[in-house]
Amino acid sequence: MAACKDDDYSIPDAGTALQNDCIKRSLGPNMVGLKIEFAYAMALPKTKGNLVSAQVEASIAGASTTYLENNSYYTNGSGVDVAVPIGLPSVNDGAVTTVTFNVDTSAATLRYYYVVPEAARGKTVSFTFSAKSSDGAIVSYKMGPYDVPKMDYKLNMVVTDGANCYVSIADMAVYDQADAALNADKIDLVYLYRSLTPLIFEHALVAPAADAQYRPGVTLPSGVNKNTKVLKVYGLQDRDLSNLQYNEYVDDLDFQQLDLSTAANFAINLKVEAGVWVETADGKYRAYIFVNSVSAGTTKQMTISMKRYLL
Repeated sequence: MAACKDDDYSIPDAGTALQNDCIKRSLGPNMVGLKIEFAYAMALPKTKGNLVSAQVEASIAGASTTYLENNSYYTNGSGVDVAVPIGLPSVNDGAVTTVTFNVDTSAATLRYYYVVPEAARGKTVSFTFSAKSSDGAIVSYKMGPYDVPKMDYKLNMVVTDGANCYVSIADMAVYDQADAALNADKIDLVYLYRSLTPLIFEHALVAPAADAQYRPGVTLPSGVNKNTKVLKVYGLQDRDLSNLQYNEYVDDLDFQQLDLSTAANFAINLKVEAGVWVETADGKYRAYIFVNSVSAGTTKQMTISMKRYLL
């Protein structure tokens, strides 16, 4: 036989000095141009005074749009975060971002948005958060290091059958017939839409060097002849590219470990939320192209987004 009883519980004693804590709020790869978000909390007993300032120092200076919010937040009864102004707008001085408090408060949680700069590509970045109170106390909290991927990204490019149908991985761009002729050495894929029977063809991304049966009716510009590797996948809804509810991400490691040795040079019957892994003919780039939307009828278009990795 065994018996149990509730343990006595008491509210823990509050700290007797300035304290701080920090969490990273953002998920996924910390790509150049995107924000890394943190929540930095600081507090001291009211009898000890009030908060004077808070700052963050990054190991690599963020882009000019990096900022520390001058609002603290609390969650109301409906679960909604409510902002409360507590200081002046933040000031960036090199790698240091500072908020000076202008209200009498002994507790605050500030959000920090570090915009990843080009200088951090392929490196790691760390952060030192610190707070100062009116009694002269200073506390600090270190976060990181965090990897910054090498890969690039480009969102919402529209490809149109017979018009802007030539895709360049190197430029992360789409070209029409005339511009493709001027950039022939950079054209990796051709988009086309065909309604064929009994074959289900529809929306397709095809290497210029693919057999002509996979690009019926397409006359390639002079010099457009790359034999690009293409592997169709479905169910890989990268959040950065798709902006969907899925928390799934393509990262540098996926490109590094990707095996395209048996890949074809075409992908037909592409659907919304499908994608293709790509490796350029010169072996310089790999990419993941996600299909955001498709339309047939008279438009014959796809909207695509791309992550690109330099090998």
